[in-house]
Amino acid sequence: MPTMIAMQLDGPGKALRRVERPMPRPAPYELLVEVSACGVCRTDLHVIDGEVAALRPIIPGHEIVGYVREIGPDTPGFKIGERVGIPWLGHTCGVCPYCLSDRENLCDRPLFTGATRDGGYATHVVADARYCFAIPERFTDIEAAPLLCAGLIGWRALRLAGGGQRIGLYGFGAAAHILAQIAVWQGRAVYAFTKTGDAQAQDFARSLGCCWAGASEDQPPEQLDAALIFAPVGALVPAALKAIRKGGRVVCAGIHMSDIPAFPYADLWGERQILSVANLTRDDGTSFFDVVQRAGIETVTTPFPLTEANTALAQLRTGQLIGAAVLIPGEFPASAS
Repeated sequence: MPTMIAMQLDGPGKALRRVERPMPRPAPYELLVEVSACGVCRTDLHVIDGEVAALRPIIPGHEIVGYVREIGPDTPGFKIGERVGIPWLGHTCGVCPYCLSDRENLCDRPLFTGATRDGGYATHVVADARYCFAIPERFTDIEAAPLLCAGLIGWRALRLAGGGQRIGLYGFGAAAHILAQIAVWQGRAVYAFTKTGDAQAQDFARSLGCCWAGASEDQPPEQLDAALIFAPVGALVPAALKAIRKGGRVVCAGIHMSDIPAFPYADLWGERQILSVANLTRDDGTSFFDVVQRAGIETVTTPFPLTEANTALAQLRTGQLIGAAVLIPGEFPASAS
């Protein structure tokens, strides 16, 4: 019987372990995909830490790039050998009030890749073809992987931020380094906020076109039209409120955040808004991949062998990465060793 290799999470707080499983078979509307690259996302840490609802055991990973190896019955749209991208949103019910009002990201009965259906920390994965994306040819598999969540969620957050010209990004990691390039391409001024003393991240932000970079507790030289928070730190919400103008928005782009501390109502007054980003829609993906093509986005990645997933996660947790970590299930590229 054919088998596959995966890094499996057995319970909250546990290290991933290498397992060998029977090769899955695609059901109707599904694809069996051979994984060539899978990005490591902060949401994976939240799944591992038990901060996001998930099945156990589960194979994490939802920034998946791979190639179709088998197609389930009645599954249109893809061919054997075609490259696909598999995102966080793995399935929606199609019949709840949210799905019926073009808000499938809020579906009452969704499935999430790497949390409630097995993900891409593996050599193979089964995915619902209706939620997969074609990947622009200009990206290699490794370059494309972070686009499937860091890019997609960042793009949704930017759309929710509105059309303001001065945009603040709190937490300059995988998502912000993609989003900064898009916002600069759009002609906006981008202000990057990092941990205190993180000169490397601040230099990285400036190299991508940010007009200012400083610590999260610093005030920018001008009031912002919107602030997008990617770091899972609730204390950044009051800080961002102080940095935006009247009528501005603070967009919390993560799936989990520590508690938001109390702040004076005066900081919110003036029709300032706080809102969250929940998951994504397929329309987000279609519009995003169109933009990254035209904007010439480049991703910065650090590849790891699949079996070193725990090392990659540890480096993400401690802020040692510039850009995004990407797991490689197959032969590890010699240039990355």
